[in-house]
Amino acid sequence: MAASENNPEDPSSGHRDLPFSASCISSTRTYGESAQEILRLSPGQKVRLKSAYIIQCDEVIKDAQGKITELRCSYLPESKSGGAQANIKVQATIHWVSIPHAITTEVRLTTGSSGWRTGRRGGRFKEYINPDSLQVLPAAFAEPGLAGGKI
Repeated sequence: MAASENNPEDPSSGHRDLPFSASCISSTRTYGESAQEILRLSPGQKVRLKSAYIIQCDEVIKDAQGKITELRCSYLPESKSGGAQANIKVQATIHWVSIPHAITTEVRLTTGSSGWRTGRRGGRFKEYINPDSLQVLPAAFAEPGLAGGKI
C-alpha cells in the first residue's frame, strides 16, 4: 500500500491509500523506445511510480504486429518514499494504477477551444469551440478510491 497526497499544493487536503501490486498500468505516453524519444520510461531507464517505488524497464513485449503489449520492469524495494534508496535521481515520476485493484470508469478528456481565450472574442462563442475538444473513453482504469465519488 502506498499513501499519496490528495492535492500536492494543499497539504491540508489529506492523503489516500493506493494499493500496489506486481501488475500496474500507466498511460501509453509513459513509454518510449529510446531514452532520447521521451523522458519517461524506456529500456534500461528508471522512473518513480508516484508515491510508490522506483522501477526500471527490463524487457519490452510486442505482439506479431510489433505493438507493445507489456513492459516487464523491476523495482527497487528500498526506493519507496522514505526508504534508503528514495533519493535516487530518475527521468520522471509517472502516475499509475494497480491492475488487480483498478476500477473501470468513463473518462472525458477535453482540449482547448480554438481562439475564444486568445483575445478573438468577436462573433458567437460556438464559432470558437473545437469540434474535437471532447474525447470520451468509455472504459478507462482508475484508482479504486474513486469508486462512489461524487461529480
